[in-house]
Amino acid sequence: MGGVMLILLLCLWAGSLLVVRGEDPYIFFTWNVTYGTISPLGVSQQGILINGQFPGPNINSTSNNNVVVNVFNNLDEPFPFTWNGVQQRKNSWQDGTLGTNCPIPPRKNYTYHFQVKDQIGSYIYYPVTAMHKAAWGFGGLRINSRLLIPVPYADPADDYTILAGDWFSKGHTNLKKILDSGRNLGRCDGVHINGKVAKGDGNDEPLFAMEPGKTYKYRICNVEIKTSINMRFQGHNMKLVEMEGSHTVQNVYESLDVHVGQCYSVLVTANQEPKDYYFVTSTRFTRRLVTATGIIRYTNGKGPASPELPPPPVGWAWSLNQFRSFRWNLTACQA
Repeated sequence: MGGVMLILLLCLWAGSLLVVRGEDPYIFFTWNVTYGTISPLGVSQQGILINGQFPGPNINSTSNNNVVVNVFNNLDEPFPFTWNGVQQRKNSWQDGTLGTNCPIPPRKNYTYHFQVKDQIGSYIYYPVTAMHKAAWGFGGLRINSRLLIPVPYADPADDYTILAGDWFSKGHTNLKKILDSGRNLGRCDGVHINGKVAKGDGNDEPLFAMEPGKTYKYRICNVEIKTSINMRFQGHNMKLVEMEGSHTVQNVYESLDVHVGQCYSVLVTANQEPKDYYFVTSTRFTRRLVTATGIIRYTNGKGPASPELPPPPVGWAWSLNQFRSFRWNLTACQA
């Protein structure tokens, strides 16, 4: 009997050695935050770059991934990131905002580690102190559905991120002084699309390319400091499929008002004459209309984009009525 018990205990011990701890996948990033020269409106000024890029690198994650971002702050002032829209379940101290995180001191590094638990959607990350967001330092953050979870639309040919926002040429340190003195920032100097503005001279590099007959997913985000904007594709409609981390009833829109910090996911089908088309963004609810364009190019396109831009909507009522048309898709799985 004693021999049998000994054999049983040995089997249990050997079995315990084979136990594997299952965890959700990890994705790792190393970012170097530095100053650099940028010129969104054609005038060179100091900006904040991530690995030499503006906008910063896209974080392409899947629901339940563990995201590990090692950030080296090479600026001369403290600098934190926040992950706008990430729910931070069980890791709220990684949110990056003051009160949950301290800024990263100059010439130091900090590793953010959070899980995008049970959510999907299109989001952005950006710095949250000292008006650093006005000098860039932001980028896109995608959370895709797991492969086992069906989404309510066919896989797109490609997945693009558009970050559009207002731009102030004064620089973030001067903007901070203006706010600290109790004054208003005033009107923006312009708007940009992924840090660019098309000149319309036929030499503009395209933001993205589309192959005729295929459908593409665009994640359109407002990275403004203070201004709502309207986004639209010249000659193409947008089918809204996701907003605020939830699938939506798939209504079709000619243009969408996107407010500060918001991101929408839309499907655009390349079903027009093969040539260049403008992606257009313009300010909303401002006395002076400011517009920027970027080129969307058909892969076999011949001919420049038409100079006739789709007009922006007018008034508050239009925006409110559009927002009332958004509906959750309650039959779709989320994460």
